[in-house]
Amino acid sequence: MKLLEKLVESIGRGVSWFTLLMVLMTLAVVILRYIFSTGATAIQEMALYLHGAVFTLAAGYTLKHDGHVRVDIFYRRFSARGQHWVDFLGTLLFLFPVSLYITYASFDYVLASWRYGETSVEAGGLAFVYIQKSLLLALTMSLMLQGIVELFRLSRLLFLSPATGAK
Repeated sequence: MKLLEKLVESIGRGVSWFTLLMVLMTLAVVILRYIFSTGATAIQEMALYLHGAVFTLAAGYTLKHDGHVRVDIFYRRFSARGQHWVDFLGTLLFLFPVSLYITYASFDYVLASWRYGETSVEAGGLAFVYIQKSLLLALTMSLMLQGIVELFRLSRLLFLSPATGAK
């Protein structure tokens, strides 16, 4: 489990650098457009690709650090043990089924993009649309890897040390 946690942590930290690259690319596009009166379609698309990569590849990292949006009208009032049960059941009954469904629903879509070597429809755009679409599968893998870690952590808290209830 430590290896999976380290993997998710490394991916999340690595992907965080994409935000800096996006800012620099956007700045370059603005400078090229408004100072040099020229377009930069490839740079614009790469910034969009990186934006998608940040959201998809960092999903497991965000889950690891409890950063996902949650409606906690009841959750915050629960004891630590009650919260562990909600997290455990939520991971088991929602995270995995939704991740598996997204994988199933997007697999043919991604495969077709690879099969055709899909490229940008924009003149001067990038030729790697299939890599961008593959991020859908990376999203689900990231979430499921961290979900496995969460299940083991929560199982330990719920079933092996029920008296502690600590996170």
